Amino acid sequence: MASIKYNRVLLKLSGEALAADEGSGIDPDKAEGIAKQVKDVVAMGVQLAIVIGAGNLWRGRSGIERGMDRATADYMGMLGTVMNALALMDAIEREGVETRVQTAIEMRAVAEPYIRRRATRHLDQGRVVIFGGGTGNPYFSTDTAAALRAMEIGAGTVIKATKVDGVYDSDPNKNPDAKRFSHLNYIEALNQRLAVMDSTAISLCMENNLPIMVLNFWQEGALRAALLGEPVGTIIDNLPS
Repeated sequence: MASIKYNRVLLKLSGEALAADEGSGIDPDKAEGIAKQVKDVVAMGVQLAIVIGAGNLWRGRSGIERGMDRATADYMGMLGTVMNALALMDAIEREGVETRVQTAIEMRAVAEPYIRRRATRHLDQGRVVIFGGGTGNPYFSTDTAAALRAMEIGAGTVIKATKVDGVYDSDPNKNPDAKRFSHLNYIEALNQRLAVMDSTAISLCMENNLPIMVLNFWQEGALRAALLGEPVGTIIDNLPS
């Protein structure tokens, strides 16, 4: 059996990964599809943590454009991530995988507060840990939360799950001639503004030498291949291109 390249990883999912076809809400079928992939990853012996966004439930930008206070809009988004985390936890546990939700904003009736040592203990015991509530602070995205939590738990990489098979120089859905990158370094990703993750998240990964892997989460076998170190998607690290 092939050896695993990454023993502990953080998977960054957008809220849209749970969305129904019209792009909003929580689709139980999508949650179950994610849960099945999570089960396969855990069966490989990989310790898995997840950060999920809330774009399927709330987009703070819409509120801000109408004059809403930025902090209020961001806190609403954080609450949305907790709803998604609970839906995902339920789907994963129905696949027979123990799961815990930890939140940066305390809400003890529904989830554990985020405690780094407790999170790593859960991972050591084979449980999936879902981090909700972002960083707990406004003005920071869930991309930044993913980078931060990955470093705190000692993950070997951040896997950014998307609907395309890597990072392109333009939108491949609009430009058939878009070029796909198999590898980028952090500076290139920042300078070219490729919208892989926000600049704060990429800078945080760069400062701590944490590789980012971007792949099509829905492509059969892509996630497994990435965890085995096979060439898939786009890798962003400190090596020259």
